This record gives sequence, C-alpha cells and structure tokens, in this order.
Amino acid sequence: MEKVISLMFMLAVSASLWAQHTARSFEWKNSADGESVVYAYLPASSQATGRAVVDCPGGGYTHLAMQKEGTDWAEYFNKKGIAYFVLKYRMPHGDRNIPLSDAYHAMKTVRDSAAVWNINPSDVGIMGFSAGGHLASTVSTHADLPVRPNFSILFYPVISMDEKVTHKGSVNGFLGSGKTDPSLVRAFSNDKQVSSHATPPAIILLANDDQAVYPPTNGVAYYTAMRGKGNQASLYVYPEGGHGFGFNPSFPYHQQMLDDLATWLRTLSAPQKDAIRVACIGNSITFGSCIDMNDVLGYPAQLQKLLGSGYFVRNFGIGASCMASTSEKPYMKLRAWKDAKDFNPNLVVIKLGTNDSKPQNWNPDDYRRTYQAMIDTLKSLPAHPKIYLAYPIKAFKVQWGINDSTIVNGVIPIIQKLAKKNKLPVIDLHAVVTDPNLIVADGIHPNAKGAAVIAKAVGEAIKK
Repeated sequence: MEKVISLMFMLAVSASLWAQHTARSFEWKNSADGESVVYAYLPASSQATGRAVVDCPGGGYTHLAMQKEGTDWAEYFNKKGIAYFVLKYRMPHGDRNIPLSDAYHAMKTVRDSAAVWNINPSDVGIMGFSAGGHLASTVSTHADLPVRPNFSILFYPVISMDEKVTHKGSVNGFLGSGKTDPSLVRAFSNDKQVSSHATPPAIILLANDDQAVYPPTNGVAYYTAMRGKGNQASLYVYPEGGHGFGFNPSFPYHQQMLDDLATWLRTLSAPQKDAIRVACIGNSITFGSCIDMNDVLGYPAQLQKLLGSGYFVRNFGIGASCMASTSEKPYMKLRAWKDAKDFNPNLVVIKLGTNDSKPQNWNPDDYRRTYQAMIDTLKSLPAHPKIYLAYPIKAFKVQWGINDSTIVNGVIPIIQKLAKKNKLPVIDLHAVVTDPNLIVADGIHPNAKGAAVIAKAVGEAIKK
C-alpha cells in the first residue's frame, strides 16, 4: 500500500512539474484531410525565450514513434523556454510530397502565429529522428526561405536515398518506384544537397553501433557535407545505444545526450525578434570563397558580430555571379536572388561587378540596366529597404579575365551614376582593401583578415 501511495505521489509531483513548464497545450489539423496533426506545447510566457522546435518523429516512413521521438520531449524543451510542436505527418506511400507538404505547412503555421505564441520567427528549428530526420534534413536543404528552419536537430537520421547504403524501408516509403531514378536518389540524398549559407546550422546525434541506419553514409555524411561547405555543424557519436533511442532513459548516454543538446542550444546564437534584417548580395567575395569556415569568417558573418544581435545578417553571395543579364551567370536568375527577396530585408548591401569585368561579361549598358532593375525590385519589397551600393574591391592581378582597369574605369563610374540617380549611399570597398596581404594568392579573393576589413567598412556605413 505504501508503494502505491508513493507512486501516486511521484506521479502527482511529475504532473505538477509538467504544469509548471508547459503553460498551454493544444493541437490543430495540419492538412485538408485532417490526417496530419500538430500537437503544440508552449512554455509560460515568463519563461519563453522565443525559440521554437518543430519535431518530426521517425518510423521508416511507414508509421510514427509519436511518444519517445515526439511528445516525451515536450517537458525538456518547455523547461528551457522553448515552444515545442510535434508533427504527425502523413505517410508518403511513394509520394514524397505528402510528408513534405505537411512539414512545410507546420513550419509556416508556427512562423505565421509567432506573435500570438510568443515565438521569434527567426529562431524556429526543426528536429527529426531516423526517417523523421530525413524529412527534417529535406526541409533544411530543399525548402524556400519562408519555411526553411533556422537550425536542425537530427537524431540518427536517414540522409541518403541510395538503398545500398541506407535504410531500405525509408527509401521505399519516400521515393517508391522513384528509387530507381538516379536523379531523384541524388536530389533527396540530403548530404548532396547541402549549400553554403542556405542550409541551417545542425547538430547530429547518433550511436556508433547503429545497425539500422549506417552512420558513415548518413548522419556522418551530412556532417561532412556541412563542414565541407563551411556551415556550422556539430556531431555527437555515442559508443553504443543502437538505433531509435529517442527520449529513453535506458539509453546508456541519455543524460549526457540531453546535456550535449542543451549546451548546443544554449550556445546557438539567434537574432532578436525585432532585429534589423541585412541582406548581403554579391559574388564569391561576399560568399567567402577561399576562406575556410566562411560561415564564421566571411565578411557577412564578421559583419554580424560587429553589428550585434539587434541585426540579422544573411549571406546571399554566389560564386562567379554577375550583375548583367547577358553575362555567364546573372545573379537575378539564381535561387539566392529569390531567397534575398523572401528575406524581406531592411538593409541591402549590393557588391556585384568583379565578374562583370571579364571581357566575355562586360556589357556596360546591360550592367547599368540590370543594376537599376535590381534596385527597383528591392525598393518595392514590403520592408522598403535602405540600399547600399558597394564598389568592387581591387583586383590585384588579372585573373580569369577579371581586370581592375575595367572595374575602375567601367564598373565604378556606373555605380556612381546609379547611386546619384537613386540617391543611395556608396561604400567604397575599392579604397579600403589596398593591402595585398589581405588577399589570397589568386589576387582576387580576400582572406579572413581582408573579410574583416570589408565587414568593418560596411558596418561603419550602416551605423552612420
């Protein structure tokens, strides 16, 4: 009898603690047929940090482990002031768009309701386990910016869709007959779809003895791809525990895993709710080519550090891109341009012209027309951003056709005229990057120190 009373007391205490951390729980139908449902758990307003996590439980794309990979995590996150949403997504049965549309809609609903639920729309992450990890990583690598997460938490994820090196059941469920199409297999093998500055920071957690989803070709492959692209990523491999440990206290490293995740979340930076959004549009110099870990050391990343959490800086640089529509790689035809517009920035820094100086690209009239079209499009965005026009940095040698003479005598004068016509401020980067020690051996790209000089010049212009 005493044991029964003791157990009842413990359950009552547990329920009381839950009530302290979860202030409100509810659910909503997430698809027109009502089969997809989201279960929401919100922390008390006084504890809310503004961060949110949308969770995708696993189950091999045939069923869902809704408890240990879903609802069991609610208290963990709410205790940290993080809003938590468990997505019951529909099974694909070979139609990948079914679970993807559920995940996209859940992300959209959370962001659209951010003000009501005390959430920072720029701090919404996605979490997934096993096949749910594949769904989460697919959203992270394929989604348009409005529904792309700000960070990813991936537990023993299925990453590859090549059934020779991954979980066959997940491949069958997600791709169906499409599993024989090499282009589809590659398109949804998400380690192959990681892109610099676009794929959000990730933490990957798995057990070394996982026999169901081979770590080297899945979770480890995703980490390798992230690191190779210069993106922020962390990998935790526990010695044992197999597959599917989820929120299971019997997992030998359960508490260590919870602590590791807590530390990662605590150190993951996020902009303030009302942060000023800054879009850095440019070529490989903006992108950070030739700078290892350019997501940390490229000029936009260093600009973020200089401006602080009151600003939200994003890197929309693309290597080899040009302004002119007649060039080899027109910026306004790239996905980055769509992302930059979807970002709806308050401030924009345009630094395009270096690659336009190549003989095969240099078309002064088209450069001017396309530049004006970009300015007009940016001005029409809902945020009506302030636009800064940056001169290209100096080309210290003629390389790949890039020519400083064309930059000085052709590109810069056009930018000057556009700035005057549109009454826009100019940032003279050509005058601030004058030391060859700030440039790598190719004579074109800045090193990390050069990126710092650019960031300082841009930061000073913005703060004025």
